[in-house]
Amino acid sequence: QRKREAAVLAKKIEALEASKQKLLGEELESCSSSELHELEGKIEQSLRSIRARKYHLLKEQIAKLKVKESSLVKENALLHEKCKLLPQIPSAGSKEFPPRSTLGQQTEVETELRIGCPGKGTHGMSSHLYTNQ
Repeated sequence: QRKREAAVLAKKIEALEASKQKLLGEELESCSSSELHELEGKIEQSLRSIRARKYHLLKEQIAKLKVKESSLVKENALLHEKCKLLPQIPSAGSKEFPPRSTLGQQTEVETELRIGCPGKGTHGMSSHLYTNQ
C-alpha cells in the first residue's frame, strides 16, 4: 500500500516538475500545438494576475504618498506662518543696517588680480583701498 502511494506521489512530483519546466519555457520540444496554446493561456492568465496585484499595490502606495504630501504641505504652511511672525533680522549684506564692527572705523580692503595661465608668467596688480565710515 505505501509503496504504491509513494509511486503515485513520485509520478505527481515528476509531472509537476515537467509542468514547471514548461511554464519556464524549458523542454518545450515534446509539446504539441494544443499544449503550447494551453500553456500560453496559463501564462497570460498568470500575467493578468501579476499585473492586477502590482496595480493594486501601486494604487495603495500612491494613496499613502498623497496623504504624506498633504501632511507636508500643511506643515510647510505652518512653518511659513511661523517665519512671518519671527522678528526680521537684517542680513549681513543689507545696506540699511551695516555691520556694527565697521561703524566709525577705518576699513582696509586688499585686492589682487592675476591674469594668465597657472604656472606660466602672470601679470599681477594689487591695490589697497582705505575708507572712512
